[in-house]
Amino acid sequence: MSFDAALWASLPVPALLLDGNDLITASNSAAETFLNLSTKALDGANLWDKVMINAPLEQAFARARRNRSSLFVNDVDVGSGMRAPMHCNVQIAPLLGTDDAMIMMISPREIASRLVQNENSSKAAKSAIGMAEMLAHEIKNPLAGITGAAQLLSMGLTPEDQELTDLIVEESRRIVKLLEQVEQFGNLRPPKLADVNIHDILDRARQSASVGVGAHMMFVEDYDPSLPPTHVDGDQLLQVLLNLIKNAAEAGGPGGKITLHTFYDPSLRVSRLDGTSARLPLQIEIIDDGPGLPPEIANDIFEPFVSGRENGTGLGLALVSKLIGENGGWISVDSVPGRTLFRVSLPLADAATNKTEEEA
Repeated sequence: MSFDAALWASLPVPALLLDGNDLITASNSAAETFLNLSTKALDGANLWDKVMINAPLEQAFARARRNRSSLFVNDVDVGSGMRAPMHCNVQIAPLLGTDDAMIMMISPREIASRLVQNENSSKAAKSAIGMAEMLAHEIKNPLAGITGAAQLLSMGLTPEDQELTDLIVEESRRIVKLLEQVEQFGNLRPPKLADVNIHDILDRARQSASVGVGAHMMFVEDYDPSLPPTHVDGDQLLQVLLNLIKNAAEAGGPGGKITLHTFYDPSLRVSRLDGTSARLPLQIEIIDDGPGLPPEIANDIFEPFVSGRENGTGLGLALVSKLIGENGGWISVDSVPGRTLFRVSLPLADAATNKTEEEA
């Protein structure tokens, strides 16, 4: 291996080499890990089809290429169709000794050490989830028997002893609920895509939460009434929004506020899991005024079994990320003390409109 090749492979941050047509000609191992895409999938692909950045960089990048100058973009969300976005800084610079080649480096904030981990970790995580799904299925049946037996026993017990059987029933049901979440990770059923009104789904989620988990919260609706329909699985989108609102309600104390905000942003371009490119202009934001995410887990919040609550399962947001990805959308989070914002970005329902936007 030459010195240049060794240096390229040793870079601790994701790096991509680009030709004059914005095609990826090389990627280092950190880029493969960060984007969750292999060298084979990246080589020869258009940069903007593989790297999702929530900022309109194409024109600025073209100017930097023409002027053979550097471009620095801070505090943007960067991801791919195969992973959730992450808060990053992006540096783009001309490759010396060439006429039009450029190099892009992506610097995830505060997590550079995670980028050199072995790529087998993702395979191990998938295997663990598969094993957990199998165990969940096997454990639910005996749990049902335990619950039934406890309920029968309680019929002949004193009130003091009934507290113990009630505890058995309550904890058994809690475990079943957790197991059902685990099982959903292995659900391979494709989404039932249809044109749906975002605000209809949001209203259903808000109404359900306002009489349940969010009864102690004040809801503020800040909608763009002109938003066109999206093309997703309505039931799965409802599940996502209910989960996000539940998290917001649990984060805020009595009298806290949850803001539901919708708007149109034409600048966000992404790659779907099927390899096609599209824009996700329809935005839904769930904002709470709670204490914010713990800094040590903020960058991993969409990973399975990561939770900011003492008794949290760490599966809710991982499932949300999975569902949004399968529906061709994107989810991101921005959290500081006193304000946590989850943004769901969705495609337009009209495929022709999507195509027009892609070509714009």
